[in-house]
Amino acid sequence: MSTPNGFPQHSSVCLTRSMEGGAVQDLQAKKAGKAAKKEAGGDGAPPKIGTPKSETLKLLPEELKANMKIKSITPRPPRKPRLERAASLDEKSWRKWRRFRTSQESLTDPNETSSSNGSLQEASPSPPSRGRASPCNPCCQQESLHSSPDALEASPGGKSRGGASELGKRASEISSAFGGLLRGKGFAGGKPRLSQIMPARPLPPMELNVASHSLRTANRIDADCLDYRHYSQHKFGRVSSSLSDSRLQGNGTLCDACSTDSMKSTFSVLTPIRAKDVRSRSYLEGSLLASGALMGAEELSRYFPNRNMGIFVATWNMQGQKELPVNLDDFLLPTDPDFAQDMYVIGVQEGCPDRREWEIRLQETLGPHYVLLHSAAHGVLYMSVFIRRDLIWFCSEVEYATVTTRIVSQIKTKGALGISFTFFGTSFLFITSHFTSGDSKVNERKLDYNKTIQALTLPKNVPDTNPYRSSSSDVTTRFDEVFWFGDFNFRLNKDRETVDSILNQNPDTDVSKLLVYDQLTSEMSRGSIFKGFQEADIHFRPSYKFDIGKDSYDTTSKQRTPSYTDRVVFRSRYKDDIQAVKYSSCPVIKTSDHRPVFALFRVKVRPGRDNIPLAAGLFDRDLYLIGIRRRATRELLRRREQKDQRSSSICSIS
Repeated sequence: MSTPNGFPQHSSVCLTRSMEGGAVQDLQAKKAGKAAKKEAGGDGAPPKIGTPKSETLKLLPEELKANMKIKSITPRPPRKPRLERAASLDEKSWRKWRRFRTSQESLTDPNETSSSNGSLQEASPSPPSRGRASPCNPCCQQESLHSSPDALEASPGGKSRGGASELGKRASEISSAFGGLLRGKGFAGGKPRLSQIMPARPLPPMELNVASHSLRTANRIDADCLDYRHYSQHKFGRVSSSLSDSRLQGNGTLCDACSTDSMKSTFSVLTPIRAKDVRSRSYLEGSLLASGALMGAEELSRYFPNRNMGIFVATWNMQGQKELPVNLDDFLLPTDPDFAQDMYVIGVQEGCPDRREWEIRLQETLGPHYVLLHSAAHGVLYMSVFIRRDLIWFCSEVEYATVTTRIVSQIKTKGALGISFTFFGTSFLFITSHFTSGDSKVNERKLDYNKTIQALTLPKNVPDTNPYRSSSSDVTTRFDEVFWFGDFNFRLNKDRETVDSILNQNPDTDVSKLLVYDQLTSEMSRGSIFKGFQEADIHFRPSYKFDIGKDSYDTTSKQRTPSYTDRVVFRSRYKDDIQAVKYSSCPVIKTSDHRPVFALFRVKVRPGRDNIPLAAGLFDRDLYLIGIRRRATRELLRRREQKDQRSSSICSIS
């Protein structure tokens, strides 16, 4: 049995309380009878049993005041505390559980709003529909209606324990308690209820997601790609996940998105890792095929939910000019695509004398989100590979090789430069070349191509992802995705006057009549060069040969025919792995007789294994710092110039 407070009570205690309650009732009845006699004019008829409770309660305070005039008061020692049986460990645990249970019921029961520690409850306007039954006999129930906890401390004989002042104090407490009953605010379960206190102003709404905002940055996408995260989450489901995260959800530990955020580590924003997951992994080479592998499918899906990455490939014959363009934004960051690409590969022929300065300019333009994964040179052939710094951990070691197509090997103006590496489970090969020049030297250019695919010794240490489809006589068959770009020097088999008339008659995007005379298109259709390669549709004007600093083609005495010498071609082991998004030139850069040509691709990436030699996050840190410092300095100078212009402006009043 339990009391309304939820505590167990011994039967002897219930009996004692019942006796005390009966004595108090007798005393109240006698006093009420005397008061009734006085008011009735001395009539000695006893009060009826059906006397209303309110009348009895009204008479009680006057009688208590009369008792205060007792002349002889016998002092009594303080009352000894009532002895109770010591609670066992099981009862203590049961009491704790009962407190917790009571707090839960108070949250669900609209009539019960008390806390688990027995605090005062709020009173409802109407009597509670649900009451807690007393664990003892009906006497205890009657006691809860006619007496307060203070009144029960009186002796069974009805005599006071202290003096007149103490008795008066108790009388005022009893009268105030019964006054509350008369106002309609009774006890519920032996506890007085106070009126509800309303806040002065409405409380602020509580956020359902209780995780800290600082912990919601796992796998965070940059601010300019927020809509991409929303799109990928809507189309492909959950964007970010990990091995331990998926297992926690499978076991029912995590029930919603906010639980995932609340499970973040207090020291970082990374998803927590189970100890048993770490025990099951070999740290010598990593997990080769498990879902938690660094190059595995689950890690790939975190960064590329649809398994496609963006690659920017560009080629430019700089003509050996020392002067570099003032701004490379239109070249590297065209305005047509909404987002920057994941990888930038730039090949240069007849590069500027200061190669380091060229790479710094590239880093300055791309900004702090990109790092130089690798750069290589073969004479005046340069190639630079930039990648988003978040993705550098998924790259293998970078290898490169060179081929000289000149008869004299010391002259390195013509040849090829190749860079290869594996990203996740997809192997890439990038080749930039400068073939033999001349309108009629088509066969020499085909020889340059054949020598390149046979002499380029790649890969070296990084294993082939599909050796069964590789050929020792063709380097392009040993990689999944191959991009070949450069100054191939293929011309238009037509005279200058005819080409000029076609360019003047047709808009810039309609060059189909010119491509009929293109040497490279003709040779690729025959299969004599670039076997298995494709080229995106051309919708730009010929990139060669311009007057430096002008938009006009060659006006010198040679009157060279405009041609599509600068090209970008590609091939893949798997059909439709490479999709060309854009293929164009950059006419605003006029420091050379060639216009830069670039192409944007969407490339499918496959998961890999952790048994390949990794790049270990290495990049050119010195170049990165110099480029970012220049970028910041340029911005500060621009702001200073704007401030100086505003301060130097003169306002004239006419």
